[in-house]
Order: sequence, then structure tokens, then C-alpha cells
Amino acid sequence: MKTATSAWLKLLARQSLIVRDLSPMLADPRHPVASDHGKASGVIKPRDRVVVCQKLGDASVAAIKSTKKLCAVMLDTGGPELQVVNKTEHPVSLEADTKVILTPDQDKQATSNLLPINFHGLSKAVKKGDTIFIGQYLFTGNETTSVWLEVDELNGEDVVCLIKNSATLAGSLYTLHVSQIHIDMPTLTEKDKEIISTWGARNNIDFLSLSYTRDAEDIRQARSFLSKLGELNQTQIFAKIESIEGLNHFDEILQEADGIILSRGNLGIDLPPEKVFLFQKAAVYKCNMVGKPAVVTRVVDSMTDNLRPTRAEATDVANAVLDGTDAIILGAETLRGLYPVETVSTVGKICAEAEKVFNQDFFFKKTVKYVGEPMTHLESIASSAVRAAIKVKASVIICFTSSGRAARLIAKYRPSMPVISVVIPRLKTNQLRWTFTGAFEARQSLIVRGLFPMLADPRHPAESKSATNESVLKVALDHGKASGVIKPRDRVVVCQKLGDASVVKIIELED
Repeated sequence: MKTATSAWLKLLARQSLIVRDLSPMLADPRHPVASDHGKASGVIKPRDRVVVCQKLGDASVAAIKSTKKLCAVMLDTGGPELQVVNKTEHPVSLEADTKVILTPDQDKQATSNLLPINFHGLSKAVKKGDTIFIGQYLFTGNETTSVWLEVDELNGEDVVCLIKNSATLAGSLYTLHVSQIHIDMPTLTEKDKEIISTWGARNNIDFLSLSYTRDAEDIRQARSFLSKLGELNQTQIFAKIESIEGLNHFDEILQEADGIILSRGNLGIDLPPEKVFLFQKAAVYKCNMVGKPAVVTRVVDSMTDNLRPTRAEATDVANAVLDGTDAIILGAETLRGLYPVETVSTVGKICAEAEKVFNQDFFFKKTVKYVGEPMTHLESIASSAVRAAIKVKASVIICFTSSGRAARLIAKYRPSMPVISVVIPRLKTNQLRWTFTGAFEARQSLIVRGLFPMLADPRHPAESKSATNESVLKVALDHGKASGVIKPRDRVVVCQKLGDASVVKIIELED
């Protein structure tokens, strides 16, 4: 591996981070940044942090928008989440080996013996012996703020439970999770729809994280809803797998979704702990083989209260990278943790170290074998571009694309060099106004491992025949040189369409 790769390894690691409650956005091509050729070519620079956000506030969006960095926004739905309601917000202490009643009567006050919940059908969904978990950020087994309950008796709409561990519940709302039980609530709730159609539409969200996805129909319904919200018909849907229902329908969900988020916090409740790693490895492998991003959660929980992760957590982050994960979501560590900045930095460093020992050659051969023959036209071009880059020891692959699909296919083969995706905007109209495409496609490429998008100036062709400074190819090469991934006498593999033909060519740079 060339020394030039050290420059992009840090960026690649940072690209792997999805951090809650940070909210950068990229202005659309209508904004001045796209009309100025120099600025357009430098919207994203290696060493810029790429942040995909959840649960965003308008203030933070406005603040980070001013940074003018290419970033994407992910909106996380609440979904059919059961909650305990504590209107007084007074701490509720629960003692092991005593009993507590879960009631749908939200007018009652939360006490050590009675917890109001937001669901009337719990008594019909559970039976004696079922397990229920309650906490601010679910149950991990070592938190004193989460509690494990066992259903002991059903009394009308009330559920009487035996408390298995002592804990103190603090705050106004706690999540309630029933292990391996179907909850008869819609995956995309009315509250979710309201937020998506207002805040989501106003901010052109790039990704929708669909919590508690149970089957492919959930994805289709969400996509149908987004299709009615103007530009949100371009929003990608990531299925959040959090229950045994999602596991049982994983293959059909993967086929319908644009990406997968493995919510290991909830999965660790629905599955025995010794089974979680098996599902994670199988799920990430399936995502890799079809070229869809795989995201994992709950990696450094201990950093919520501690400056350093445990050795097991550090190894877990590295193994996620080595397994082929595209991104990592940080939850409680940055949502309510004491060391959010240190958490991001630590996880980034671990990702960078893991990338250095990633077995790209084995992964490439495995992917080619899985795809089989005959390959589709695009698949053949993508794999050929990666193979050529490996053989000539290219420092970078440059791919010109309008939809982003060709660049994502190249990245699917996990080349050992960065892939610069040059998104060429296209002019479109709805008969009322003209707009440029490309902003969504560029931002959505950020979550793909090893892929670094830049939005081209729509005034210039993919390659100028006169090889003037206005050439987008020259802009891409200058972009790579400025970032340190391209040096004099390096070789660069370029993948582009010329007319109806797709071309892979090798460029050797001069001094």
C-alpha cells in the first residue's frame, strides 16, 4: 500500500462515523457554492469530517450549515416504541424481587409499584414468563438505570411484573421493550409522518432511518409516503433491524431497503447475547455482497461515563470494520455522554487502524465469486476498474456519475485506494421551474465506505476535449492532489461514459 493512503485512511475512518445530534447540511446547487467553480471543486476536502445525523435541531442545522462541508442528514423515526410515562419526572426506584404494575392509564402517577405506559394492548401481547426491559437507553446488563422485568400476572389491561434487578429510573420517558413479541402498532407512526412532512421536507433529509422495520412491506409503505413529499422521493431508506421479526424477514428487507442499520441494543434483548455476533457477521456479509451500506450501533457504551473504551469495545469497533461495515452510529455516548468529542476521536482512530489491515485482496475475490458470471454491464465495468487499479497500483479511482450507482458499485469491491465520485448534475424540470439534480446523490454517497463524492460544476462537461482548466477531470485531479492522495507520477484509473460506451482508462501523471 502506497504511503499516499495514510492521508485518506483518516478520512475514511471519519467517514465511517454517524454521530447523533450534530447536523451539517450541504447547500443545493442553487446556492452560491455551486455557481463558483473554485468553491464547487472544494466543497469536500479529505480530512473534512463527514457527519450523518439523527434527531436534529434547527439551530444546529443552521450552525453547521455555515461550515459549507459536504454532509448528509439522517432522520431517525420513533417507530412503534413503547414508553413508560413519568409526568412528574421524579426518580422512580425499583427494588429487586418486588412487583410493579404496568398500566395503560397515563393519568396515573409513576411510582415504585405502578408505571403508566403509552400502549393499551400490552396485556394481549404478552403472557406469563415473558421478559420486559425498561430504561432510558434500554438494558445492557450493567446499568443501574435499566430494569429487567418478568411477566407474573395479567389483570385486565394491566400487566403485573416481578422486578429482577434493582434500578432507578430518572427522567420523563423510558423505553419499554418486550422480548420477541409482536406489537400491533404501525412501523411509521402518525407522529413520524408529521415530523418527516414538516422538518424532514424543509431540510431535504438524505436518509430515513426506519426504526423497528419488521418486513419489506414497511419499507414499501415508507417509500410510498416519501414519494408524495416532493424532493423527498429521493430520500434513501435505511431499515433499522431491532427485533426478531426483522431478523426473520432480513433477506426481503435487504432487497427493498437502500441500506441496513443493525440496532444491536434491541437485538441484544431479542437474541441471546451469544447469537448477536453471528447475525451481525451474516447481515454485514449480505449487505456487502449486494453493495448496500451496513451500519452498526452500540460499540463503546462505556464511554458514556468514561474517557476510554474497554479493550473489548475497542476490539468490537475494529472487528466491525474488518467485517465490512460501512458506518458506525454512536448513541448514548454522544447523545448524553460526558465525553462526546473524545468518543468520536477514539472510534475514528480505531477505524483507521483497522483499515490498515483490511484484507482487500480476499474481499475482492470473494465479491467477484459471489456475483458470478455473466456479470451485468455496470458490474463488469466496476470490477474491471478495481482490478485495473490494483494491477497498476493506482493511487485513486475517479468515477464520473449522475446517479451515483457506478461509483457505489466500484466501492462495493472495497479497493485499497480511495474512490472519488464526481457527481455530474443534470438539468430537470417539473414544467414550473428548472433545477439541477446531483446534490442528493453526492450527499448519499458519503455513507458508502471508501467513497468520497464531489459535486461537479454543471457548466462543464465530464471531460473537456481541449483539456483546458475547465475540465471536470482536471478539477477532480486537482482535488486529489490538494488532499494528498494524488502525487506526481502517480497512476489514476478513470471510469466514465463516452456516448453509449463505458470506458475505464489509466492516466499516468507527469511531474
